[in-house]
Amino acid sequence: MSDLLDADAIHAALASYPQWSYDGSVLMRSFDCTDFRGSIAFVNAVADAANRIDHHPDIAIAWNTVTIRVSSHDVGGISKRDFALIAQIEAI
Repeated sequence: MSDLLDADAIHAALASYPQWSYDGSVLMRSFDCTDFRGSIAFVNAVADAANRIDHHPDIAIAWNTVTIRVSSHDVGGISKRDFALIAQIEAI
């Protein structure tokens, strides 16, 4: 289990991921995937990355836009595992 990060640690870590936002309970980013087929391909790649590290985000698909929401439900907030997942997603 990962330790809960405080707001200062979260904001410091987000400096490396400026397209992600923090709303107090989740980290979130939307991705433009050109079309629906691109969105599905991207989601499948995110699913593979999430399965590899056993940490799964909430995913919403709206035709060409995929919105990813990440949090650590087991600790009730944001943890280092969330940033590990974000790094994997950014590498896709």
